[in-house]
Amino acid sequence: MAGRKSAKRPGDAEEAQGLPGLEPPPDVSVEEAHHEAHHKGHRQRLYTRFLDGGPDALQDYELLEMILFAVNPRRDVKPLAKALIRDFGDIWSVVNAPPPRLRGYCVGEVSLASDKAVATLRAVGAAALRGIRQRVMDRPVLANWQSLLDYCTAAMAHQPMEQFRLLFLDRKNKLIADEVQQTGTVDHTPVYPREVVRRALELSASAIILVHNHPSGDPTPSRADIEMTKEILRAAHSLGIAVHDHVIVGKGKHVSFKAQGLM
Repeated sequence: MAGRKSAKRPGDAEEAQGLPGLEPPPDVSVEEAHHEAHHKGHRQRLYTRFLDGGPDALQDYELLEMILFAVNPRRDVKPLAKALIRDFGDIWSVVNAPPPRLRGYCVGEVSLASDKAVATLRAVGAAALRGIRQRVMDRPVLANWQSLLDYCTAAMAHQPMEQFRLLFLDRKNKLIADEVQQTGTVDHTPVYPREVVRRALELSASAIILVHNHPSGDPTPSRADIEMTKEILRAAHSLGIAVHDHVIVGKGKHVSFKAQGLM
């Protein structure tokens, strides 16, 4: 009958999807597609600037953005990158932050909720630190003192707890081993002179350098630091092991016991 409309049957929509000229609604809206295209363009611009101008062509948060692209491929990670640097202080502190502090960090709809996200950031920090360490291993330490200080600062300055690190040297003053002997609290690390000397003998080390950090950022030696150093000096001297220095690392600065006349 003219003018009569046929009723829709279940499945008509599915059948229409297969008819020429009829397409189902897209999964992504025009606005979302435009948003994603914008971010892809932004990412490509960062890649190009980085490759053409090197790392100095980018701000710290932009370098961090490039790392975060891998774990947030469809989101704007700029707010997250800026917030991380603001809250942790700098990019080095971000990529070396303890996993519990990173996990779940969230800005808007972008977060570090997955192990992949946290591990990606930490892997960048670990790779950078290993590269710095390789520059000082098996090399004369006293002739590369600044490189050694750079490594110790990178490894320890931002640790939330005190660490006591031992650097063992051979007869030519080459670094043969680098070990964290003890980890303590925010303001104290238990150190046992006998263990220090015992480990030096096990490694056939001729000399050692003591290093520990002050999480407060102030590397000024405490009375306990000075007394502990004297005990280690006595124990090492009795067995013919030299102690070249004791260095306390703070945030952006350090104190050398030898330079201060404390040993």
